Amino acid sequence: MATLRAALRLGCADPKALGAMLALILVGAAPPLGVAWFTKLLFDEVSKGGAASPSTATWYAVTIAGLGAVAAIANRVSGYFTTALQNAITIAADVQLYRKLNTFLGLGPFEQPALRDRLALAQQAANQAPYAVVMFAVGVAQNVVTLGGFAAILTSLWPPAGLLLLAVAVPDFFIQLRLSRRAAQAVEDSASLFRARFLFQAVLTDLRAAREVRLYQLGRFFHDRLTGAVRGAARIELAAARHVTVVQTCWALAGAAVTLTATVIAVNAAVRGRLSLGDLTLLLAAFGAAHAGLAGIAGQLGDAGAAMRLFRHYVAVLDSPADLADGTLPAPPLRSGIRFEDVWFRYDEGGPWILRGVDLTIPAGEAIGLVGLNGAGKSTLVKLLCRFYDPDRGRITWDGVDLRELRVETLRQRMGAVFQDFMCYDLTAAENVGIGRLPHTAEQVEEAAARAEIHDRLRALPHGYDTLLSRTFADQDGEPGVTLSGGQWQRVALARSLMRADADLLILDEPSSGLDADAETRVHASLARIRQGRTGLLVSHRLGTLRDAQRIVVLDAGRVVESGAHDELMTADGEYARLFRLQADGYQLAPS
Repeated sequence: MATLRAALRLGCADPKALGAMLALILVGAAPPLGVAWFTKLLFDEVSKGGAASPSTATWYAVTIAGLGAVAAIANRVSGYFTTALQNAITIAADVQLYRKLNTFLGLGPFEQPALRDRLALAQQAANQAPYAVVMFAVGVAQNVVTLGGFAAILTSLWPPAGLLLLAVAVPDFFIQLRLSRRAAQAVEDSASLFRARFLFQAVLTDLRAAREVRLYQLGRFFHDRLTGAVRGAARIELAAARHVTVVQTCWALAGAAVTLTATVIAVNAAVRGRLSLGDLTLLLAAFGAAHAGLAGIAGQLGDAGAAMRLFRHYVAVLDSPADLADGTLPAPPLRSGIRFEDVWFRYDEGGPWILRGVDLTIPAGEAIGLVGLNGAGKSTLVKLLCRFYDPDRGRITWDGVDLRELRVETLRQRMGAVFQDFMCYDLTAAENVGIGRLPHTAEQVEEAAARAEIHDRLRALPHGYDTLLSRTFADQDGEPGVTLSGGQWQRVALARSLMRADADLLILDEPSSGLDADAETRVHASLARIRQGRTGLLVSHRLGTLRDAQRIVVLDAGRVVESGAHDELMTADGEYARLFRLQADGYQLAPS
């Protein structure tokens, strides 16, 4: 019932459109009764032969045409309000769904394939189920008028006709409900295949992937994966459709047999004089309309049943528990520092430990360098610090307070970060930088870009900071956007993080990997000035860029194995010294 109530609430997203649509549909339901009745009168009048009144027959014909016009106009106008209602349902469903997604504080839900499948089903069901339920209710209301009138006609002309209709209609309802479960199951079974299809479609059309796809001649490879996913989904859908078709065909034959029986009986009654020609016409029209109306209700019931089964996924997403419990305390300015106290973490229960008992102090106002081989746990440590996840064991404190006790929004407002896999948004240059702090001023955007050594490049774009940084979309003048180099994009991402100039903690995960030597030197000099008095966590494989850090921490297999200043670590001749010498040797000229 909770699922049905949720669907009905969405179905009433635009009460005015719903009311107008319902009124027009009900208006359109009455004329078929009048058409059938006046057709009977017309046929009875015409069957009088020479005694027939031309004016009366003409009046009947005009009335039939008028009622047909009313029904047609009502149906056309109701179509407009139906579209308005569908749009309102789509908007309301998307607002609720994506508002819920924004309540997830961490990254865990987005890394679960089951949730992503459920989300895909929820998006589909949210647009279909409320509309299907509403249309079923409206269809029932419409048919109460139409079927009620025809049932009265059938009962007056031939009482057994109602029993014949019920003999077909009642089983049809149960059959449609059973078929709806099969149809919904097919959609659920093919959800992951459709997600794979969209993934491969994106790879084949994405500008960033186009270079490798063409260089390595991957077009056929991804095309085969795409068609494989489509064919797999099609096999599931066709199997369900085949079952539905067989069952509905068999039942249609049963319905046809009942209709034939009623027709033969009615014709024989007319031939024997028990029914007039008009009565026969009215009886056949009423029986056909009633049968079609009942079949329509059964079909709508099946559609609504399938949609409601899928709508459970939408309700399940909305009702899903929080991934992380938010704290209650506001995060204060960082005064003493951040501590990792015996922190253990793994992404999946039973999976490998990524961090193993990490103890680490980041004093306020100091820059700490983080070093380690790929897979050592550096990025995971950053994710925990941003509270995208919580430790499985141990705790992380902000001035002695567990991060889990602080409100996430206030904690993250005190951080600025450039992640290794930073985003390139299809937005203007100003927006790409400015979204690092909302709201913002143009002066703040330009100041952050200048600190990141990208101001001159953005100002020189065709429309300056208003230039669209995208080759996927056109700008407001219909012109394609401008694309930047990898290093320039990295500086835009860096500028975005610097929009929070008052952030207590600045996290830089490979902030200069895409920069040339000259730009890297200038950016690091600028960052050194920005970090004055602020806390910094610098993650880099370029060990030379970390030499000015007050302390360098070396991670290995999820553990802190070394910690100290550059000179201290070089003297200790451990893992850091080995990595540093390996890099330094790469810059030495081979002897001639």
